[in-house]
Amino acid sequence: QASGYDLELIVHRGAGAYICGEETGLLESLEGKRGWPRLKPPFPAAKGAFGCPTVVNNVETLVNLPVILSIGADRYAAIGSNEKNTGPKLYCVSGHVNRPGLYEFPLGKNLQELIYQEAGGIRNGKKLKAVIPGGSSVPVLRADEIDVAMDFDALADRGSMLGSAGVIVMDEDTCMVNALLNLETFYSHESCGQCTPCREGTMWMKKILNRIEHGQGRPEDLPLLEDIARHIQGRTICPLGDAAAMPAASFLRQFKQEFVEHIEQKKCPHSK
Repeated sequence: QASGYDLELIVHRGAGAYICGEETGLLESLEGKRGWPRLKPPFPAAKGAFGCPTVVNNVETLVNLPVILSIGADRYAAIGSNEKNTGPKLYCVSGHVNRPGLYEFPLGKNLQELIYQEAGGIRNGKKLKAVIPGGSSVPVLRADEIDVAMDFDALADRGSMLGSAGVIVMDEDTCMVNALLNLETFYSHESCGQCTPCREGTMWMKKILNRIEHGQGRPEDLPLLEDIARHIQGRTICPLGDAAAMPAASFLRQFKQEFVEHIEQKKCPHSK
């Protein structure tokens, strides 16, 4: 039945910059300007697009609304691992698994089951080495840490985050230096350049990791990487700086010996 309420719906194609995933950067881009995140406050709900109060929601939030309206809030809240982690969740599994894909389960799905039962386990019969449970920006987990519920609280207790629930699986042959270099190359490229810690920090992390990757690393590079990551976090307008710093800090914490061997042997210890 029609509501009698009319509205104009416009789909605006973005320009492709990762930084425009940040809500105020998105609004700047929508206004035809460079996608630089804004200082907050004011928040978009008070002053957003073209100076007007604006609601900014993730698409995944919006697609849950019809479900809630259809089955009711109580039934929706009964889905999930506990009263703080409710509803269904989309888990995107990629990397070294037999069945990569997008899986929908109640919030709190066990990560080990998600990888080995739903995604078919590690491809080519290899062993698991590491998992990034919530997209490229969240701290990495070792293979012995994956018996955990994929919800906000359980992953926080493990020192990681649910994030976007984009699960990145790495097998035993993965070079962790190369994996981190890949991540930091991305963040260095996608930094908007507005904040000095992010602009300069991501560039230097990429440069140092590239040096280690090509057999030119120095023992002092590892504490320098840790220091750069520590001084990026919490010092930028938007979370992209934190997103670049957290993987660097966690990779070095979880797999430091591999970085040390890379420097000492002047090559990847996993190279054939």
